[in-house]
Amino acid sequence: MDLSHLTRHAGGPQDLVTLAPDHPGFHDQEYRNRRNEIAQLSFSFRTGSPVPVVAYIPPEHRVWAEVWESLNEGHARWACRESQALQEVLPLDRRRIPQLEEVNERLMGVSGFRMEPVAGLIQSRTFLRYLGKRVFLSTQYMRHHSRPLYTPEPDVVHELIGHAATLIHPGIAELNRLMGLASDVADDEEMRRIENVYWYTLEFGLVLEGDKPKAFGAGLLSSGGELKRIGTGQVSFLDWDIHRISQTAYDPTQFQKSLFVAPNFTRILTDVSAWIRAGGWRRG
Repeated sequence: MDLSHLTRHAGGPQDLVTLAPDHPGFHDQEYRNRRNEIAQLSFSFRTGSPVPVVAYIPPEHRVWAEVWESLNEGHARWACRESQALQEVLPLDRRRIPQLEEVNERLMGVSGFRMEPVAGLIQSRTFLRYLGKRVFLSTQYMRHHSRPLYTPEPDVVHELIGHAATLIHPGIAELNRLMGLASDVADDEEMRRIENVYWYTLEFGLVLEGDKPKAFGAGLLSSGGELKRIGTGQVSFLDWDIHRISQTAYDPTQFQKSLFVAPNFTRILTDVSAWIRAGGWRRG
């Protein structure tokens, strides 16, 4: 997820979603119509009401299943123990795309979080502010079938495989909430620091297990390509330093070249929580 350049894509009735020219589905009118159809569901949604059901079609379920197949080995080898355990607490059907409301039944009962639909990319401040209300704004559309292992924007694969299981952990849920509360009062410079920390922890965080870095962040857990790079020497591993993390910019348009590795799972939760509560995001 690009936290620095998020804007909602909306237009008239025939153009609810705008795709960039290099998007895999840009020249596929059927896909564009499908995106508009799903976007319309989110525009009619009101907080507190049941999340609209998307009638996913067989090609979309096939992409979902293909992504899971590509992730099986990567999760077994490179997902941290806690992430693997959370996937058992919130198991997702690997052949059929779950509905957000199905996931919410479990999330609400454990961490108080719920997922609510959005049409597409949204401003980072809006996204984070909703986290402060224990709401994760989630897309519902599927990536284009021509590139099942790639998406230039967050889709239902990223939201559910990457984020949903993490939100069932009370500690991670609280960390999301704290970031949301801070973003609600942060100025632009402070927001930049919050976004950096969010990116390098909840999206692309790594934790050390033995002598190996393992994936914790949603951006890693939902991308087979990113996971494979962890063990191939294509990623530089940086020492854990929350101040440095807050000052380090990121590039969402390509594979990550450098990532920070926390000493363990607990240190991500405690160090980032302490940084937020102590107002570390206010200091450059």
